[in-house]
Amino acid sequence: MMNLNALKIDPEFQGKIPPLTFEELNQLEANILRDGRIINPIIVWQGLIVDGHNRFTIAKKHPEIPFTTHEKAFANRYEAIIWICKNQLGRRNLTPEQKKYLIGKQYEAEKCANGGDRKSPAAKSGYGKRNLIGAPKTCYKVAAESGVGRTYVIEAEHYAKGLDAAEEAVPGTRQKVLSGEVKPTAAEIASVARAPPEERPALVAEICKLKPPKPPAQKQKAPPAVAAPLPDASTSDEKAPDEEPTSTPAPSEPIFPQKENEPLKVDRQQILEIANNRYHAKQLADGAAMLCEVSGAANTMIRRWESVFRDYPDILTDTENRNAVKRNIQKIKDYLQKLEDKL
Repeated sequence: MMNLNALKIDPEFQGKIPPLTFEELNQLEANILRDGRIINPIIVWQGLIVDGHNRFTIAKKHPEIPFTTHEKAFANRYEAIIWICKNQLGRRNLTPEQKKYLIGKQYEAEKCANGGDRKSPAAKSGYGKRNLIGAPKTCYKVAAESGVGRTYVIEAEHYAKGLDAAEEAVPGTRQKVLSGEVKPTAAEIASVARAPPEERPALVAEICKLKPPKPPAQKQKAPPAVAAPLPDASTSDEKAPDEEPTSTPAPSEPIFPQKENEPLKVDRQQILEIANNRYHAKQLADGAAMLCEVSGAANTMIRRWESVFRDYPDILTDTENRNAVKRNIQKIKDYLQKLEDKL
């Protein structure tokens, strides 16, 4: 069994792995403890983990659990990234955002592995010039492997570059986007890479704002089949006729739109209802109405804590981090106890 301390996490490699949710990570740990061993090997290259970051985290937490490693051979980092992307695309139930990001990173790495930018210093120097493959051919290759179109691959590369730029500007953004916690559009994400570096933090904050759900489309009501004529201006409401007309037009006779120079026909009762419903008495907020704030604050705390624990599982494994979490839990307990004593 390889020494745990000999394994290293490469941030660039780890950033290509769609992270497990807090619940999935707990379930994986429970399964490993039940089996008494880590069944799937941790895949490594030159001591760097290329697959099995979550298993590695659990192995550090439970050093008594045996595990195995499998060494992969790659010519360079680009080939390692290509393998990671293909491996994740083939084994996960991915969200659309995760799939687009992985395809974009694979395309980016494929171009570098095949010679990269022809204007780069390496290409100009003649190194590997015979192995240069045009970007269009690489794009079609990645598209065929992923079952998408060439345009999708190009858009995925812009999306991946924008998401990496957003992560560099505001750490944690990539996880929020790929997990679906925030839902900016692909175009908004791609725009981050094109923005000046000093403007990116503000841009990321803007596009990652939680957007209110769109109200459901309201069906337009059909005009009434029969409409009573409006009373003359000199006629009061009391003298206005309430009875229905004695005759109705034939079905083939159009009711709406009105003919030119024809008096407008409307439902008088409908107008009265609209007028009466225009104004509503204002109500002052009371304790019962503000209970939603209390409930919302509790739900927000739970959601944010779970998000942090999911994104940074070492908080629950590192001794100092765990002690800090316990202190915060105690602080909340003390407050809730004082509050409960008042009730």
